[in-house]
Amino acid sequence: MTLTVIATLLVAGLFAGLLSSMAGLASLVSYPVLLALGVPPVSANVTNTAALVFNGIGSAVSSRHELHRYPQLALQVTAWALAGGLVGSLVLAFAPASSFEKVVPFLILLAGFLMLGSMRVPTHTSAFTGRSGLVIRDVAVFLVGVYIGYFGASAGVIMLAILSLTLPVTFAETTAIKNFAALCTNLISLVIYAFTTKIYWLMVIPLGIGMFGGGLLGPIVVRHVPAAWLRIGVAIAAFGLAAYLFYTAYLA
Repeated sequence: MTLTVIATLLVAGLFAGLLSSMAGLASLVSYPVLLALGVPPVSANVTNTAALVFNGIGSAVSSRHELHRYPQLALQVTAWALAGGLVGSLVLAFAPASSFEKVVPFLILLAGFLMLGSMRVPTHTSAFTGRSGLVIRDVAVFLVGVYIGYFGASAGVIMLAILSLTLPVTFAETTAIKNFAALCTNLISLVIYAFTTKIYWLMVIPLGIGMFGGGLLGPIVVRHVPAAWLRIGVAIAAFGLAAYLFYTAYLA
């Protein structure tokens, strides 16, 4: 790799890591950059997943306070996401995910609407209550875990939207739990990818270093920016990403 490529990956990783730890939108930056550098789509996806592990470590370190407040809730969400990630990554080993690209724009669009809908739910409450609410949350998190393991692009924003509706905690705490669950799910998916798919490990290093830095900064920003602004920003970014992915999947 040239110094230009390394610098590009470092900067892209920093911005992608910041977006990921704040809103789950790393793929808005890192995935297109990997494609522009000539990495094939499937390899770009798994290379991005490998770098996101560094982002998850950075955000977990920076979110220790939020995670310590709700350790049991974080572990519950993570367990369901891990189970889904294991299923999804095993499915990917036998069924290529290229056809799934046509579905992704609509999932991202739905996530944007869910994020806006979460603004109507008061802090420390959930849109779904009782045992049925827990079942809905767990099933939804499991399915997002399957998506992370199988395809993964922009899964973070989908997870964040679902948790914003179903967890009775603040937005900063929701983001911390999302980041921790995504870290664990990406990690187990990466172990399986390493034996089934080509990962561009030399690109993972600079991209991952940048993402680690972004992961450290993201939770700090989330603590100091009004939650309503962040939710609106995430929704707008999701709509923009959905439009871009729709164009690339159907019109390009």
